[in-house]
Amino acid sequence: MEKLVLRNEYITLGQLLKAVNLVEDGVEAKEAIRAGEASVNGEVDTRRGRKLYDGDKVNFRDTEILVVR
Repeated sequence: MEKLVLRNEYITLGQLLKAVNLVEDGVEAKEAIRAGEASVNGEVDTRRGRKLYDGDKVNFRDTEILVVR
């Protein structure tokens, strides 16, 4: 499991995927999220602007990321 340390109060789902290099750019993030490839805390989420906070878990293409403060 990868960890992403928050610099601010939250990070959006699209920003997280770019920050951990799972997508190359915002367009790829948008398309993958809309296609239902990302889940947050076990539920598919199709909003790239979904705010992620400390303790949230994201699964994307066989990678799990834990958001920590």
